[in-house]
Amino acid sequence: MAKKLNCSFFGVMTHFTKYLKAQLKGHKITVVSKILDLEKIDKKTEVLGVFVDSKIDKEVIQSLPNLKLIVTMSTGFDHIDLAEARKRKIPVCNVPTYGENTVAEHAISLMLALSRQLFPSIKRVKEGVYDYHGLRGFDIKGKTIGIIGTGHIGQHVIKRLAGFEAEIIAYDPFPRKELETEFNFRYVKNLDELLKKSDIITLHVPLFPETYHLINKKNIKKVKKGSYIINTARGGLIDPEALVWGLESGRIAGAGLDVLEDEEIEQDPANIFYSETGERGGLSLDMIKDEKIIKNSLLNNILIDHQNTLVTPHNAFNSTEAIERIINTTAENIHSFASGKVINDVTGK
Repeated sequence: MAKKLNCSFFGVMTHFTKYLKAQLKGHKITVVSKILDLEKIDKKTEVLGVFVDSKIDKEVIQSLPNLKLIVTMSTGFDHIDLAEARKRKIPVCNVPTYGENTVAEHAISLMLALSRQLFPSIKRVKEGVYDYHGLRGFDIKGKTIGIIGTGHIGQHVIKRLAGFEAEIIAYDPFPRKELETEFNFRYVKNLDELLKKSDIITLHVPLFPETYHLINKKNIKKVKKGSYIINTARGGLIDPEALVWGLESGRIAGAGLDVLEDEEIEQDPANIFYSETGERGGLSLDMIKDEKIIKNSLLNNILIDHQNTLVTPHNAFNSTEAIERIINTTAENIHSFASGKVINDVTGK
């Protein structure tokens, strides 16, 4: 017989609360629309659910004596202290697939927006200037597009690019050669080769210690001059200082970013203070002693304001259909656990 569990969720959009509660009928559900706040967690919580912008660290886990299950409403799980969860023998369940097409479509949207100067074009017209001069773009047809990572999302990007008549190359440390024939692309031998040959580079890999700053100052110097970078995966895949250098030096012509390193400093308005001149500072007072956060905040602001970038607020996953798939799988994770079966557990990875 399934157990009735005390579940606390953070970061769930208000208009999806009713849907979430309906899928978890029979359990006690508390939903907070803001990101996780340790002071607001019910200490009797047995199931803790979050999106990627809520950090579940050692302090959070140790503060919840009744915690039995952590569910993240995302595929990525780098925001959760897996080592501490293992110590407590607490499963951490994710949503393995929910937005392959959703994120892929957003990545391609960023490519198109950059290639056709979409943002400055719209901005100019809205400001009352109906003039195309200085807004010349470029065709994707005939370009070489490099896909880093050929998992679910990477494959969807490749499939959707088929109609653009571009050459598709890919790098993956674990290539699946059968995909080359199925999706009409070819793997290159290494990352450097992809960087040297690609006009547009798009990242679709998880953030692990071995992929942290996968794009860095050393290899960004090898990028084909005038290329574009798209990142809808994780901010930490790109060294922001290296990207700023690439943009300023002209090595990188433009970047479409849905994620930033340490992006939580930009996500929560409560974390932002303003200077006496009214400019956005991007730091909360409890962060100013952390040099890395200070540095990344400044670099993020440069990237956001740069004339050759488009930055969206980690919005690639955010379609009605994808959110429903996330909630459905999250509910399935909880129902299965309540019935004595653990599914989608990532603590062993």
